Amino acid sequence: MERIICLIAGYIFGLLQSGYFYGKAHKIDIRNYGSGNSGTTNALRVMGAKAGAIVFIGDFLKSLLPCLMIRFLFRTQPEMIYLLTLYTGFGVILGHNYPFYLNFKGGKGIAATAGLIVAIDLRLTLLCLAAFILIVAVTRYVSLGSLVVATILFVWLFIFGRIGTFGIDQRLLPEFYIVAALISGQAYWRHRANIGRLVRGRENKISIGSGKK
Repeated sequence: MERIICLIAGYIFGLLQSGYFYGKAHKIDIRNYGSGNSGTTNALRVMGAKAGAIVFIGDFLKSLLPCLMIRFLFRTQPEMIYLLTLYTGFGVILGHNYPFYLNFKGGKGIAATAGLIVAIDLRLTLLCLAAFILIVAVTRYVSLGSLVVATILFVWLFIFGRIGTFGIDQRLLPEFYIVAALISGQAYWRHRANIGRLVRGRENKISIGSGKK
């Protein structure tokens, strides 16, 4: 029952589409421009650095806050707390990527994933941040940096789950790995077009828009 509650609560938080609402406040539907999604990168490209920062913070917090809330509420169940945190984060990502009131057309879930990462482990956060900055700085491919972060997340959870860092009941580890794989897999699924362009050498490099009003 706790799993369902966390998943649903996460989905509800995920419905807060920062990019869509910011765009509407400036008289545009962000989904009609650029890549066609409502995430941070598209907001950055279409509306400029300020918009990108605001959208990122909004999408980041809508994941971080419920994940921290779940960690607090279930603090007396240490053997399950990280699993329930993953369910919450996964729910946020699903709500962000597939908002029902926008015909299930949202973002790609990377900022929301970042909020989950911070809620899980500071060391993981620093590793993912360093990897993302390095890759984007060198290649200027945000999609590649995002995919590497998603991969690091799964590998980290698998390794440290196995050695007992998260204190998860051994019987729950297979489920923990499955949810972790679904979270990372969602990033790959949402970036499938980007992956195709990366393979063909046609992926768009990061650029900042002129800042639509």
